[in-house]
Amino acid sequence: MLARLPPFKFRRRPLLFRKIHMPSLTGPRPVDWKAAAPPIPNFAAQHDSLPRLPVPNLTATLERLKTSLLPLAHSEAEFTDAVKKIDAFGSHAGSGSLLQSRLLQRASEREHWLEEWWDDLGYLGYRDSVVVNVSYYYGFDGQPAHLPQSPAARAAGLARGALVFRQKLLSGQVSPDGTKEGQFCMDTYRWMFDCCRIPGLHGLDWSVSHAGFGVDELGHIIIVRRNRFWKLKGIINGRILSTTELEKQIQYIYDSTTEEYPGVGVLTASNRDVWAKDHAHLAADPHNASILHTIHSSAFLISLDTDTPSSPIANSRSLWHGSLSPSTLDATGLKNRWVDKPVEFIVFDNAHAGLMGEHSVMDGTPTVRMCDEVLDWLADPTFDLGAPSAIPLPKPEPLDFVVDNTTRTAIDKASKAAYELADSQSMSYHLTSYGKAAIKAFRVSPDSWAQMIIQLAYARLLRARGLNREGGTYEAATTRRYWKGRTETIRVVTSQSDAFVSAMDDPRVSCEDRKQLFDAAAKMHIVLAKAAGSGEGVDRHMLGMKMCLREGEPVPELYNDPLYKRSGNWVLSTSAVFSDHFPEYGWGEVVPEGFGVAYMTGYDDRLQFTVTSRKEMPNQEFMNEIARAAVDLYDLHAGQRKSML
Repeated sequence: MLARLPPFKFRRRPLLFRKIHMPSLTGPRPVDWKAAAPPIPNFAAQHDSLPRLPVPNLTATLERLKTSLLPLAHSEAEFTDAVKKIDAFGSHAGSGSLLQSRLLQRASEREHWLEEWWDDLGYLGYRDSVVVNVSYYYGFDGQPAHLPQSPAARAAGLARGALVFRQKLLSGQVSPDGTKEGQFCMDTYRWMFDCCRIPGLHGLDWSVSHAGFGVDELGHIIIVRRNRFWKLKGIINGRILSTTELEKQIQYIYDSTTEEYPGVGVLTASNRDVWAKDHAHLAADPHNASILHTIHSSAFLISLDTDTPSSPIANSRSLWHGSLSPSTLDATGLKNRWVDKPVEFIVFDNAHAGLMGEHSVMDGTPTVRMCDEVLDWLADPTFDLGAPSAIPLPKPEPLDFVVDNTTRTAIDKASKAAYELADSQSMSYHLTSYGKAAIKAFRVSPDSWAQMIIQLAYARLLRARGLNREGGTYEAATTRRYWKGRTETIRVVTSQSDAFVSAMDDPRVSCEDRKQLFDAAAKMHIVLAKAAGSGEGVDRHMLGMKMCLREGEPVPELYNDPLYKRSGNWVLSTSAVFSDHFPEYGWGEVVPEGFGVAYMTGYDDRLQFTVTSRKEMPNQEFMNEIARAAVDLYDLHAGQRKSML
């Protein structure tokens, strides 16, 4: 399903204003598509200051692999057989040494040995819908009380805040992310604004950046209401419009859009090959091609949805995949979206709001920071909301596609397919009665604590259903300490976590011993997390060596080993971000028999869990076990602390 590309040649381009042009929307993917996006000015120096992602030592990776396979083996014989294949792969006569040498050679010739492969294998070559399968969402807290409470005012505040962040980013006023150990790579921030994912006709998508155009072509926003697209100039003569001006402009769109328009936006939610064909048909009309260019080059998009979700799950689902119409089997909400935009704000008719993010060339942490800062600014009564100009503003411009019978048929098919996809999903949500403050008082890493909750809950779920564990647990670790770094896998399941989980329901094990086993499991999790963040994981290295196979060469036996393959079947896909402005956050499961577990550990008074899965999976039952495990972990630690007093 996923194709390989010839080597990608990196070239740097200075940040200059470029002559306006209309890039091809239907041709093959440009060879230098990624290099064509200009770097952020004050982060360009990271190209020389940050280290490159290392190729791990082969022996070390294979030892880590063995350790990670042990708890996932269904029998001692299965583990022994896998170890033999690992040893054969890593021996002098095995193929591992040859593939390692090729990978090292590749790393010496490129700025990032993994980037091209990860872009295409992880995202751009993936052909199923990005909705549910790839895209993520954040739900925002309420509109601050000192601001007007209408949906137009809500959208206006987000628009101005995002434009201010964009201005600061492009003018070099945004400081780099990082930890006390150093800066993080900021390269993917260039894919936040003024860009869009493009569906490829030949099995591979790409993203196009329009950053670098003249002032008049920068900073427009796309607003969508009742499926109708509008162009709103958020920056005029270099000045960001005030919130009052933006609110009037957006209210004009509300008032001028009283009926439904053809839902062209739902086409973006289709299978990528289907969308590529529909996109090519749209772009064949010059008028439509101009609209597509305007959407692609917009700073960001705001979807003004007619939904009024009021609960965490309703809000989450509306953000994640839009409203659904069971009576017509239509994905009505997705008609009002353009899911290829990396930043798509969504404002509902009750002024609830959030973001839907396209994930291919930028992970979630940059948009977390952007949203967090924008929402911090809006919550601050001293934030500069801008002063209206005395000069009359141009009205928003409607962008009405030419919709022929072919496109109407495509819209109907896309809406039905998107409905079927979204309706196949189940979701649950839980807040614990304690949070980071209590966990840190127990001297435990909040992330390790949350992961042990998940492990205990999942083991109990399997035990209750008499099932074996048929996959591993994926947790994302950032590798942004390296130039162009993105993520590595923390293989959460360990012999230590299994020993702790087993002890929790074994009446023969004392609370003191359970606590010691928990400590050992949490300590091992921290060790693995630090190693993954340093690029010393298993999965990216094993992928890199496999990709070094040449045409006609046999795939090493290890890669087809049942236990090895099971270890990469991510039945639990987990990740955490934090903003105190996000009461909702999530994404979809990555395998049919799995769960997506989004969690937050940054609140002092609560942990937040959202679980997604297909409907046939015991979603609420799993969440009930998460809630029970969270209480059991707290009681275990509270009881041990009390016994020590």
